[in-house]
Amino acid sequence: MASLSKLNIFDRWAPFYDIPFTTVFYQAVHTRLLESVTLAEDAHVLDLGCGTGKLLGRLAQSYPQLTGIGYDFSAEMLAQAQQQNPDSARIHYQQGRTDQLPFKADTFDAAFCTISFLHYPDPVTVLKDLRRVLKPGGAFHLADYVPSRLSGQDTLRIPIFAGDICCYSPTARAALAQQTDLRVQGHQYLLGPIVLTTFIPD
Repeated sequence: MASLSKLNIFDRWAPFYDIPFTTVFYQAVHTRLLESVTLAEDAHVLDLGCGTGKLLGRLAQSYPQLTGIGYDFSAEMLAQAQQQNPDSARIHYQQGRTDQLPFKADTFDAAFCTISFLHYPDPVTVLKDLRRVLKPGGAFHLADYVPSRLSGQDTLRIPIFAGDICCYSPTARAALAQQTDLRVQGHQYLLGPIVLTTFIPD
């Protein structure tokens, strides 16, 4: 769970989150992500750390029968998401902890996490809970920064004033999966240092 100081930062950031730079950047990441992932037409999906809901909105446009839940610890981010994606018949938003998902087992056909996993202090617990809520045959798609190959590090922890962030190489992500009932299906570079890792039930 994020610290209260980090939570406060995201709440304050929410009204300004979708500035042109982040909008263009996330759109490019999402475009490549959607090109790499295939879902059932009526898939039920979870977007973990959904922010202002951009990915869910794009998924809903690509799959007219898709339903989904955007989940985030920031109430203000979720308020922005609700304003921008008002299709409450198919898309819902919910606030809560990423390490204690309030969903029943075998709920989602797929789960996504785009550039928020680096904020989670207990990634193994998050992965274990994601495995629980995935249906048999489901998949978890993680798109996030990886450490520079020049760093020679599989795990790069960066201290910031609101709490550390941590980036995981493909090797480190596979090692995390080994501590859960998930395994890595594959890795793919999406954009610069952003790598998509797909986890499936072991």
